[in-house]
Amino acid sequence: MKPTPGRLFTLALASISLIGPLAVHLFLPVIPAVKAALGLSDALAQFTFSIALFGMAFATLVYGSLSDRYGRRPLLLSGLTLFLIGSAFSFAANSIATLAAGRLLQAVGAGCGVTLARAIAADVYGPAQLVKVIAYLAMFYTLGPMISPLVGGILIDTLGWRSVFGFALLVGSMILIGCYCAVFESRPPSQARGRGVGVLRSYAELVGHLRFTAFVLQTGFSTGTFLVAATAASTLMKELLQRPSAEFGIYFLMFPFGFLIGNFISTRLSGRVANETMVLAGSILSLAAVMAEMGVLWAGHMTPLTFFVPGFFITMAQGISLPFCQAGALATNPQLAGTAAGIGVFTQYFVGAAFTQLYGLIADGTPGPLMMSTLVSAVLGLVAGAIPFAMLRTSSSISKSPGWNGRDDGE
Repeated sequence: MKPTPGRLFTLALASISLIGPLAVHLFLPVIPAVKAALGLSDALAQFTFSIALFGMAFATLVYGSLSDRYGRRPLLLSGLTLFLIGSAFSFAANSIATLAAGRLLQAVGAGCGVTLARAIAADVYGPAQLVKVIAYLAMFYTLGPMISPLVGGILIDTLGWRSVFGFALLVGSMILIGCYCAVFESRPPSQARGRGVGVLRSYAELVGHLRFTAFVLQTGFSTGTFLVAATAASTLMKELLQRPSAEFGIYFLMFPFGFLIGNFISTRLSGRVANETMVLAGSILSLAAVMAEMGVLWAGHMTPLTFFVPGFFITMAQGISLPFCQAGALATNPQLAGTAAGIGVFTQYFVGAAFTQLYGLIADGTPGPLMMSTLVSAVLGLVAGAIPFAMLRTSSSISKSPGWNGRDDGE
């Protein structure tokens, strides 16, 4: 019998969500500083950011599938420890190769955070509360993006870019201690080790569901839209508008605040509106925000608010659709919740990393590459978000057709 989750458990579970922002968002204001300090090109400077996303993406696949077999807690503690090692490695880096290696280790460790938090939530709270719990976890997650760029900018302006990794090391240590003391094993050993389904078979079983694949792709494209908007804003604020890193951190608050509002909407509508409807609504809002930003930029208006007001609505859209996408994907097969969470986070980070690296390759110091990259990702996100909605409408039409008895032919 599982222990009853108390407040310390809930707080520790929520704190796991901060590991991702410590590896991703905390580094955003570091990109221009590292570029100047190490004499890097735009593409190489962007690589120090996107390598973390790629590493985190592939790590989530391992964490998710292994946690289904061997339990959540051992994988969680191992990942947090690896994050600390990577943070220390990055702190001591004196070349692009060393920094990239440290960032990769840090990201592989951070990959445990979102994946296992979702899987543990699915184990403990069940499908009836899952959308609401994921939305609340995501709301706590926004504390990371809200605090990280501002703290990072202040640290860079006062103590230099290495201090950012010292901060990550300190906070990561506190999270590790809290999880060791408060997070219990949520997956019984009989379930964790007694299943004969292979890893590849589990992946194939989930990806074979079109609805599941569409849900996870939508999270990837929406993350790509957000990350391109965020990284482009960091570079353009520093180099084009000549603003300090700390000011970027202040304006960046609009991104997570939008996400927070979107998550709040999700918690209010959980159980009242279909997952597919909310995912489509978020996808439409994201594309509308991108097109509005393009219109303002094409008109020649360029201020910090030009980047961050549309960014507010981009992240609001993500906050609306993401919990429903995650809940829909996890519900595909509850026995493969860890694997489903791993695939979902992998797609989210991998597609996001692909779009940020694409932006880095075509960046030329103007807003043009920002507009091109976000338009492509937002359109693809709308296509992915429309698929589950269309499937829902089709199934509803069939169920209402005359003579339908709820069974397939031949039953």
